[in-house]
Amino acid sequence: MSNGRVYVRFDLHQRIQHIGMFVSFFILTITGLPIKFERNSLSQGVVSLFGGFDHMFTVHLVGASIMLAVSVYHLIYLFLRLFTSKRRSWAVLPSGKDFKDVVHDVKYLLGFTNDPPQFERYSYKEKFDYWAVFWGMAIIGGSGLMMWFPQFFTQFIPRWIIDSSRYAHSDEAILAIAVIFTWHFYNVHFNPKFFPMSSVWYIGTLTREEMEEEHPAELQRLEGDKVES
Repeated sequence: MSNGRVYVRFDLHQRIQHIGMFVSFFILTITGLPIKFERNSLSQGVVSLFGGFDHMFTVHLVGASIMLAVSVYHLIYLFLRLFTSKRRSWAVLPSGKDFKDVVHDVKYLLGFTNDPPQFERYSYKEKFDYWAVFWGMAIIGGSGLMMWFPQFFTQFIPRWIIDSSRYAHSDEAILAIAVIFTWHFYNVHFNPKFFPMSSVWYIGTLTREEMEEEHPAELQRLEGDKVES
């Protein structure tokens, strides 16, 4: 039964970071795909909507700047939380339980068990989403900066790496787009439990019923007033 209590999932900083990330992601997707598939008629139509390639590319760089700024914001946020928070949490780090939860979840989805996995603060799905961004930013962000400032980077690395950065940039971007629009969108938008979307990204809280459904192990820990490991 509900007691009307809500549980903080994302604080204001985390919500701002998430909004900045997905806004820049959509900007980069819309302006980046026409560059990757420049000969496609649809791509040429998108370029025309922006008034030409130069204008579209400028918007692409603006989106890149937003994404890089949000990434730096998040790293600073993590650093400050590490040294200022009274209750440091390492819950987002992968653990052995995540691998067990994957196996358990597959069995549950296939009907081999009636009991879903008991997720703690972050499920294996959420951890995958989170750490995939770190990997993606290293590849996409790093290669994008090489292409943006080649004169600077050629002072430290061979030119062939700069030339190869476009392929790393665009191919990793396609992978990121595929993951976001399938894995992530299903888990937080198209899943019947959340459709048309989970509201936690802008309100930052979950109800007790939502906690029971999505993070029962965390709920049990919080209500049992246990110390998080």
